[in-house]
Amino acid sequence: MRIAVLANLKTNAPTWEGMSPDQWADLDSPRTVQSIIQALESAGHQAIFLEASIRPPFNLIERLLDYQPDLCFNIAESHWGDGREAHIPSVLEMLRIPYTGSKVLALALALDKPMTKRILMYHGLPTPEFQVFESPDDPIDDDLLDERGYLRFPLFVKPSREGTSMGVSAQSIVRSVDELRAQVARQIRLYNQPILCEHYIEGREVMVGMVGNLKPTTARKLNERALSQDVPEGLTMLPPLEVDLNAFRESEADLYTNRLKTELSDECTYLVPAPLEPELARQLNVLAAAVFRVIGCKDVARVDFRLDKHNHNKPYILEINPLPGLTPNFSDLCYEAEAYGWTYEQLINAIVDTAAVRLGLVESQPRPAGAD
Repeated sequence: MRIAVLANLKTNAPTWEGMSPDQWADLDSPRTVQSIIQALESAGHQAIFLEASIRPPFNLIERLLDYQPDLCFNIAESHWGDGREAHIPSVLEMLRIPYTGSKVLALALALDKPMTKRILMYHGLPTPEFQVFESPDDPIDDDLLDERGYLRFPLFVKPSREGTSMGVSAQSIVRSVDELRAQVARQIRLYNQPILCEHYIEGREVMVGMVGNLKPTTARKLNERALSQDVPEGLTMLPPLEVDLNAFRESEADLYTNRLKTELSDECTYLVPAPLEPELARQLNVLAAAVFRVIGCKDVARVDFRLDKHNHNKPYILEINPLPGLTPNFSDLCYEAEAYGWTYEQLINAIVDTAAVRLGLVESQPRPAGAD
């Protein structure tokens, strides 16, 4: 197939005075794009990279019409707006060009963390209780305060619509009303968006990635009340990954911060498969599949969990990422695929093959080589 790899490079992103230093942490590097192209070419595809911007000098629409791809491999994050990860898929749908990964609504929804949490709560899926602040002076919900007006438990403060742990640092954990309002004010100033404040779950952080698509089923069968069942057919669940945060307990407060993901990743220890009891690992797989289903994801995603150390490692869903990082020897999903037995080339082409079947570009999908 002729495949156009669509991404936004950090080197092409706009800059301005006073911008947050992690403003473009989500965007990709030339190494990631080139690795994807080489993986596609190893499977016999013809592939090129196009910067995912319709503005000059990139002129994505004109270049797509000129190249006429059979499929776009979409990892575009875009730059502006509440639903920015849905911008390029919207363009592709208007042009009637098929693409890998989740569609417009799921991408816009997953980027909005509070809205995602509302959907999870509707389906009975466990996620920390929360409040969204549009101003530091917003009244605090009564159920977050005790009878003295103090916070009932530590809260975790982060931007509502960012990825790669942007805005997440040791200061994100707040234990008083004054700390909460100060951190909300700081993040509003830096990110200019509503701020999510949720119950801080003290414990281990585990990521579960998956490739594939669920067979038709109802979301009701995939919620917390149905954990006795296996993961429904259609998804390949990759081994869970845990980052050992012990070495960074003092500086990062047991958090998988933006600093760890972008500056200190070479110093991190990645445990994959994560050391989990079999029943807990199965429970995480079922919950991850449920989130994939109710958010409406396609082809590939990663779900992030916290395990409550004070409640028998009960899992809480933090978020789902329908555009997980794909940098070889760096991104969580790539480590998980390697532990499953896939090479990087097999991971990338498994995503393509999955999308091609879903879109009707091929009749059936060969099973990728790898672990059983």
